[in-house]
Parts: sequence; C-alpha cells; structure tokens
Amino acid sequence: MKARDIFSYAFSAIRLRKLRAGLTTLGVVIGIAAIVALLSLGQGFQNSITAQFQKGFATNTLIVSSQSFLGTESSFQLLVNDSKTIENIKNVTAAVPIIQKTCFIEANGRTLPVNIAGVDFAKYQSVYSNTFIAEAGNILSNPDNESIVVGARIHDPRQNGTILVSVNDSVEIIWPTVKSGFIRENKTYTGHVSAVLNEIGGFSIGGPSDLGVYIPISQAQSFFGTEEVNTIIVQLNSSDEETIKDVSAAIKKALSGQVSVTSATAVLGTISSIFSFIELFLAGIAGISLLVAGIGIMNIMIVSLMERTREIGILKALGIKSRTVLLIFLSEAIIIGLLGAAIGIALGLGLADAFARFGFLVIGGGPGVANQPNRATGAGSLTITPVLTPAVFLGALAFGLIVSVIFGLYPAWRASRLKPVEALRYE
Repeated sequence: MKARDIFSYAFSAIRLRKLRAGLTTLGVVIGIAAIVALLSLGQGFQNSITAQFQKGFATNTLIVSSQSFLGTESSFQLLVNDSKTIENIKNVTAAVPIIQKTCFIEANGRTLPVNIAGVDFAKYQSVYSNTFIAEAGNILSNPDNESIVVGARIHDPRQNGTILVSVNDSVEIIWPTVKSGFIRENKTYTGHVSAVLNEIGGFSIGGPSDLGVYIPISQAQSFFGTEEVNTIIVQLNSSDEETIKDVSAAIKKALSGQVSVTSATAVLGTISSIFSFIELFLAGIAGISLLVAGIGIMNIMIVSLMERTREIGILKALGIKSRTVLLIFLSEAIIIGLLGAAIGIALGLGLADAFARFGFLVIGGGPGVANQPNRATGAGSLTITPVLTPAVFLGALAFGLIVSVIFGLYPAWRASRLKPVEALRYE
C-alpha cells in the first residue's frame, strides 16, 4: 500500500471510533498544553523581569560592596573617600558612593516608608543619564543640604493622580535609629523637593528607582552620622568583558580584597540562568503528564487491537504484509500525536494568555517586553506577555509525536505479528 492509502485507512479507523480516539487525544492535549503554557509564561516573565532590571542598570557599571553588607563578618568599612581611590584606577570614569537607610517621610498629613539614598547628584546623573532625569523641577549639580529628589511613585504612590509630594513641597524625613534591637530615637529634618523623576518602571540594584528618595551625600553623612557607604557605583569607559575583569581586580587590590565587585551584566546573566533552570524544571513536571498520556495511548491501542483482530486477519488473508499492518497502527498513533499536539499548543497558549491577563499582577511597575500586544497591565503591575518561541512550538509538536509513536509501537508490533488463521478464528 502507498503511504497515502495507509494514512487514509488509519484516519478512517480513528473516525469509526471517535469517542475512544478523542479520549486518547485528550491525554496528549493536556500534556502539551501544560508544557506550552508553563514555558510560554516562563519566557514572557523572564523577558519582562530582564527588561525591568535593564532599566535600572547601566551595562558599563560595577557595584562595589563591603563584605559586611553581604552578611559576612568583617571589620572592614567601605567609606565615602574610597570612591576617590577607585576613581584613580585606569578605565574608571566615575565612582559614586551611596549611603542608604530605611526611613519615613511625612508630607501632607501622610507617612510613607522609603529608602533614602545619599548620592552626589551630578555624578549619579552622569552614570544613570537615561533614568535619573527630572520630569518636574531640576536636579541641581550643587544642591543645598535640604534639597531632595523623589521617584515617580513617591510623587504619586497609587499612580492615580493622588499626589503625595510635588516640586517645592516640604517633606519631613524621619530616621528611627536603633540600638540593641530597640528604637532609641527619631532623628528628623525638613527637606525641600527640588525634582520629581520620570517614571522608570524597573527594578534597581544601585540605580534610580520609582520608590527612591535621594538626598545630597553630604547631608546623608551628617544626618546619619556615618562615613560608611552601602555601595559604590563605578562607571567604566567601556562595557567589554576584559575591561570589567581588569577593573574589578584592580578595585579589590586597592581595597585590600575586602570588597565584593559585581558587574551589572553578570547580575543579568545570573537572572537569565535562574529562569532557564526554572523553565526546564517546569517543563519536566509537565512532561510527566504527557508520559501518562502515552501509557493511555498504548492501553487504548491494545484494546483496539483486540477488537480488530478479525479485521487484521482479513487484511492479511487478502495479502497485506505484516509491515503494512505495523505502519497502519503507527499511522494512527502519529495522527493522534499530531492532532493532540496541535490542539495542545493552541490550548496552552490560550491558557497562558488567560492567566497572564487575569492571574498575574506582580508589584513592581512599568511596561514589560512582548512579541505581541500587552496582555496584563495595571497600576503598579508587571506586564506579562506569554511568548511562544519557535523552539517551544517545534519541541512541543515533536514531543507529542514522539511520545505517541513510542507508546504506539508495541501495539502496532503485536498487530503485525498476528497470524491470519488465528486472527480469523478470534471471536
């Protein structure tokens, strides 16, 4: 028989047993839909998170932290003046020390917990020239100690026009100092808002944030009573790997090896690796359901073989070869696998789309990255758009087909081995 005739006969056999074939196909559909939904959501989530982090990063920067701030016991303190030592290193264009504390701000009768960051406004703006930008007011190069700059979410916390602070407003900054685990006293001073930043919409490690409040580094030193900094952001004249490696080594050497130096690109690389591992893990879990579906295919085809024993005997008596019988049963498995995979891919993408639209509201802010129109938006929410990559599409299709063929192979082999005389006598 020709290949077309074999597939035509197999398709006719499936049509004669619609309910049984439908239930068999359903198992493949569920397995493939689970794989596609999880992977497309995972890829969309990874794209959105990566885009959010990139907004808060500059790829030509290093983040220098003392080991004590990383949870490791160390007597070494990273100080404001260490930034001058770093600036003398080759290929370094700027070093911005950051003193950061958790405080409260009080304005217009409302109190809000915030992260206060003491920075050199001019240097900080030169490093983050695309994000440390004023939407209203001006970021002063030589601000007085009462000047503060606030992020977009401090200006409008709910993003609905309910303004907390605006340019020229006075803000009470409250720092609850702690001693031996107890609040000792509240230190306060009044700041004046000189600028409100454009909405950034990204997560940040060292870079500007919509939830940040920025004060001059000199005021931070005085108010917090410390020269110790949390981090120093180092800007390089190049973002190539060799420069990053050389400068990182030079910084560690200059500061006696007591600091940790992390590049923004390394952080993004780590994030991508974590998401890739999670996607693989989720795909493995979903794949288990597809293997269960494969067992169902084998069981159904064995039952079908028993029902069609006389039919197989007649075919063989008419001269059909064992190989042809094998191909007929394998063709049925292929049709079920392809049909189930196709429906599963469409269903999986639909489920991912519905979940992204109604089930994914991750606090963080800003638009995400998408290959399709935005699926889930909201004030202060992270946009998730399911992304069906060609690799996922082809992989799901191939996986559904391979599982169906593998589990259909044994029943097909048994059918091809039946002897015509014994098959015709079967009741």
